[in-house]
Amino acid sequence: MSLTDKTRKLLWGKSGNRCMICKNELSVDATLKDADSIIGDECHIISARKNGPRYDSSYENEKIDSFENLMLLCRVHHKMVDDQAATYTVEILQQMKTNHEAWVSQRLAKEQKIQPVRCRRVKENIPPVLFRLNTGKEILDVVRNAMAYSFEHDELSSTDEVDLIASFLQNAQDWGEIRDDLEIGMRVQKEYELTQALQELEQAGFFVFGGREVQSLEGGFQSHPTAWPVAILRVLRKENKEINYVNLDESTNINSQ
Repeated sequence: MSLTDKTRKLLWGKSGNRCMICKNELSVDATLKDADSIIGDECHIISARKNGPRYDSSYENEKIDSFENLMLLCRVHHKMVDDQAATYTVEILQQMKTNHEAWVSQRLAKEQKIQPVRCRRVKENIPPVLFRLNTGKEILDVVRNAMAYSFEHDELSSTDEVDLIASFLQNAQDWGEIRDDLEIGMRVQKEYELTQALQELEQAGFFVFGGREVQSLEGGFQSHPTAWPVAILRVLRKENKEINYVNLDESTNINSQ
């Protein structure tokens, strides 16, 4: 009698693709040059061979390849339990198999309870007004240590406008990510450069508005929500009619003051 497909699927499924002893995975992903590799063995607890480990003449031959007589092991531990059959008796291996299957089941049940990771907006943390930013220091204060960025701009009409605004927003994001690592001299220099960039944007007909919103990062393996600060920048044309009042999400406005 040989292993049936059903028995093999049960064995690998209930074992979780893990060695019963060391818990290591028993398959290796393919590489760019080679196919996947199976490094686990489907092992018998009671051997079918007379001189094999834990052979039992009274054990029914029809059960030799049954699920109850099989265990999944890495090749190191396969050799170990067969070489040390006096230590790893039938009773011990059967108990180890039962314990391992329970471990897999509990582990999967725990993982199923893990909630998906999401960022939740907190109503009281949504800025009611986005104020016009006039200095580089104000820009860095908005983007400092942000975990995410909400940058938007009015429709652009030339490659010069594209280059100008793309450079400004990318610069703001890049320096925001390392703001606290800047030495004081470098920070002062960068604040000055961003002030100059704001003046260039104004000369090109644009105002910059900004604010910060702290969202709540929830789910995953963390037991408690954590703060997820979002930097908000809006680059709008001076003549944009929504500058006095822009309804971004029923509660966020842009103020030109």
